Amino acid sequence: MKPEAKYFSTTLGGKEVTFETGRIARQAGGSVILRQGDSMMFAAATMGAVREGSDFFPLTVDYEERMYAGGRIPGSFFRREGRPSTDATLVARLTDRPLRPLFPEGMRNEVQVVLMSLSADTENPLDMLAINAASAALMISDIPFGGPVGAVRVGFVDGKLVVNPSLQEMEVSTLDLRVAGTKEAILMVEAGANEVTEILMAEALQLAHESIQPIIDAQLRMAAEVGKAKREVKLAEKDANLLAQAKDAIRARLEALLDQEYSKENLYGGIAEIKEAFLLEQLGEEPTPEARTAYGEAFDDVEKAIIRERILYQGKRPDNRKVYEVRDITCEVDIAPRAHGSGLFTRGETQVLTLATLGTPKEAQELDNLNGIESKRYMHHYNFPPYCTGETKRLGGQSRREIGHGALAERALVPVIPSEKSFPYTLRLVSEVMSSNGSSSMGSVCGSTLALMDCGVPISAPVSGVAMGLIKEGERYVILTDILGTEDHLGDMDFKVAGTRNGITALQMDIKISGITPEIMAEALDRAKSARFYILDQMLAVIAEPRPNLKPHVPRIESVKVPVDKIGAIIGPGGKNIRLLQEETNTKIDIDDDGTVYIASVDGFGFEEARDRILSVTETAEIGKIYTGKCVRITDFGAFIEILPGVDGMVHISQLSSERVAKVEDVVNVGDELTVMVTDVSPEGKIRLSRQALLEGWTAEEAREHDNPNRGKSGGGSRRGGDRRDSRRSGGERRSSGGDRRDRRN
Repeated sequence: MKPEAKYFSTTLGGKEVTFETGRIARQAGGSVILRQGDSMMFAAATMGAVREGSDFFPLTVDYEERMYAGGRIPGSFFRREGRPSTDATLVARLTDRPLRPLFPEGMRNEVQVVLMSLSADTENPLDMLAINAASAALMISDIPFGGPVGAVRVGFVDGKLVVNPSLQEMEVSTLDLRVAGTKEAILMVEAGANEVTEILMAEALQLAHESIQPIIDAQLRMAAEVGKAKREVKLAEKDANLLAQAKDAIRARLEALLDQEYSKENLYGGIAEIKEAFLLEQLGEEPTPEARTAYGEAFDDVEKAIIRERILYQGKRPDNRKVYEVRDITCEVDIAPRAHGSGLFTRGETQVLTLATLGTPKEAQELDNLNGIESKRYMHHYNFPPYCTGETKRLGGQSRREIGHGALAERALVPVIPSEKSFPYTLRLVSEVMSSNGSSSMGSVCGSTLALMDCGVPISAPVSGVAMGLIKEGERYVILTDILGTEDHLGDMDFKVAGTRNGITALQMDIKISGITPEIMAEALDRAKSARFYILDQMLAVIAEPRPNLKPHVPRIESVKVPVDKIGAIIGPGGKNIRLLQEETNTKIDIDDDGTVYIASVDGFGFEEARDRILSVTETAEIGKIYTGKCVRITDFGAFIEILPGVDGMVHISQLSSERVAKVEDVVNVGDELTVMVTDVSPEGKIRLSRQALLEGWTAEEAREHDNPNRGKSGGGSRRGGDRRDSRRSGGERRSSGGDRRDRRN
């Protein structure tokens, strides 16, 4: 019997959005296909058993980006999808963040949400579809879940906020705001912006929350009609008596520790000592693993409660700062002499070293994904090694967290990076977290600004960033500026804000509670603005503006424009010419489809030689101009002289001398140099030359009047090497080393 599909539709930003379920993946706990236009996202949610000894909620969200969705074959060697792309990882993180807070506290069952792109059009992005599809799959599944969650993108186009904008609209939008939330509150925020104001951002957040309501209502209808009964799960419960016992035993000692002068080492070390003493007092020398776990969890819960109470009711933070106060800041530049730029940013015990490298346009990153962008010239990479937290662990590839923090820092600086037209470089920044105690991602934003200015990159404005926190119990709340690692761990919000003096360039919010109101977010934005400006002042006291000149080791890139039909002559067969040119001039050369040639050279001399040789290849013969060239061929009626690289013309025998010439060889032989004037260039490109014109002092017009009347029978001149016949520019030639032609899209 054919499975029956159920459809539930609504409108988001004036576009129809349809949930489908019941037709495929019926053995999953819940499965949904969400469609908008021709973009389709599949989501399946399934719950397993409790892992033995698990003391946390094991939620996994995976996004499988399939190239067939866009009608493409993967670009890898094996021609199949491999490890998740950066975009796929970011979509998975984006989906996980608003879902996680809505599962029951104490749930230990393993839950997996798998997302898969089925179709990707060129209008409707997939990331918001992923969040909405995942929420719908959970809502109709047998998994306990406190949703639904709705998600929407908001842009700012032509002075207006636009809900659910198309990819085409996003290309001209100055805001890319992605918001997820419940019916009552906002759960997740991710944004990139071109220096928008806090007021506009608050308006956009409010509009986003209003706009997700139809998506939420559609999921509620769906769950009511086709949703499965929720399975009963055993929740890890708190022992109230044990909690009270722990509180009585440790409060005084913990309060005394928190009143001491702060350092991360002292705080964490002191808490560990108090915990071990508590366990020894309560359990003796040889506790059972079960008892140690139970009492350990009780201690952690009480520790969290005491620190939160001190902040919420006494305004006492672990390091004794005011709630609005930023930690001490130091900044340095020019740390690594051979790097193109470097900046060291230290805020409290968080320290980030960022190093900048500039390269040629061809070194832009090629992308193989479904977002419609084929390459990018600005990259930011973020590394979080174990030593930065005083730990040891195996080094490996980038974690999801590192990818996410790198993307956030990259997003924060994109609006101030100069255009490729004015600054034709590929830029790579790497932030090395040297020490971490909260807000290392915003430290990387500040370090990156320092590195760029140290390098001499003409950014339009410096960018700083800060992480805001929240402690909330009922209606009472406190917003914290520049949060510590402890405040992040024990708090309810991690709200990162980056921007210039003119406005916000990036936002990211993660929360651990069921949501916060737009009013709280607006207050946090205003507080963050003051903090950002203070941080920026400390940075600019060290380096006030980008250096006027690039560092000595930075390659100088200059450009020349050549006719498009001359590109093949520059590249040569299989890239032969351009490889030789790069080797002989010690340069890197990149050619655009429009004929723009970028030449990179460290010493500058190589550039001049490469430029001159390229221009000579592309030069066209001018009527009346005098050239000295080499004789490359002789016929009975004249000699062929190469006047430009790969370009020759013919001197008719009658134009070789003022006297009558019986035989061409009487005047010139193959290999001899001859000075001639260009007297004519035919529409077909045949070049007519004259030596007699120089001997007699004629103009080109006079030379043409004295030319052999039978010139049309001679066959004229020819163009070798540089003409289109000899430079068949196949795809293989364009992909030659060093001189590839690129489709240069940022």
